[in-house]
Amino acid sequence: MTVVIPDDILKSAEMSEAELKLEIAIMLFQQDKISIGKARRLAEMNLLDFQREIAQRGICIHYDVEEFEEDLKTLREMGRIRLLLAGSQVCKLAV
Repeated sequence: MTVVIPDDILKSAEMSEAELKLEIAIMLFQQDKISIGKARRLAEMNLLDFQREIAQRGICIHYDVEEFEEDLKTLREMGRIRLLLAGSQVCKLAV
């Protein structure tokens, strides 16, 4: 689906295309219409940057186990977190 927003509307709102996408993504996330993963994709941001943005606005992050696991995976890939496993339990979380 493509939504066309005339440039004069963006100019009147004093917003860039990226800012408008972010505002729409945050609004839909706040209304529980889309997940944080879909919201960050709509805003064309990585997950951590999107989380920082909503945290700065005082918006609570509400997400499910699948999204939590996605967060952990992202942090691991960034080298920001390590999970040391013993059997099936996490022994230590290093940040």
